[in-house]
Amino acid sequence: MRELFRKFAQTTSQAVGSSWAFILAVVIIIVWAITGPMFHFSDTWQLVINTGTTIITFLMVFLIQNTQNRDAKAIHLKLDELLKGVKGARTGLVNLEQLSDKELENLQKEFERLHETVNHEHKPGDEPQIALKRASESGKLA
Repeated sequence: MRELFRKFAQTTSQAVGSSWAFILAVVIIIVWAITGPMFHFSDTWQLVINTGTTIITFLMVFLIQNTQNRDAKAIHLKLDELLKGVKGARTGLVNLEQLSDKELENLQKEFERLHETVNHEHKPGDEPQIALKRASESGKLA
């Protein structure tokens, strides 16, 4: 059942994210607007578009959220693999999504300090690796 829903959600998400789906939505709205005088802009006429858009929006939220969750998980796994493969990388960063907001904020401040330190060691024409090496050798990276 999960695999069937995954395929359905992915296919639907790609389809509704296409330019053709947008054009179809615009055409539906134009047709609805043109029929307004025919139905004397009645409450029923307005209810049709309101109900239709509400139902579609409600269903799309779940499909798009499923697709985004899968994409985020795949990106996390790819980044985890890169962290694992880079010598000297802190593998403790693999599960950052499990940290509290305060812990994430502290880590962000740490990286901002690191970035500032590396920028002070940067000279025109340096590659980022050279600036990192220079900062590391000077003892400014702890």
